[in-house]
Amino acid sequence: MTVDGKLLEILCCPVSKTPLTRLSANRLKVLNKAIADGGVQTVRGETVDQPLREALITEDSRVIYPVIDDIPILLEERGIGCTQLQDF
Repeated sequence: MTVDGKLLEILCCPVSKTPLTRLSANRLKVLNKAIADGGVQTVRGETVDQPLREALITEDSRVIYPVIDDIPILLEERGIGCTQLQDF
């Protein structure tokens, strides 16, 4: 199951207030490869060690937020900055 479309219409980044969209399958694949390679950290500096089945991204493509068990985790410290990802 994925994040409900009506909910997605009102969600935004907790820091920048930029609207969020679903992370595309291609970008999710790139992100999960980087996670598997051990090269992804949260804003807090913690290593992301589990692949994501779903994620949301700010419309300006700066920050990714994980969706776990169909719940968007919109905590600033759990965000993943996109500048650390190559070919993204």
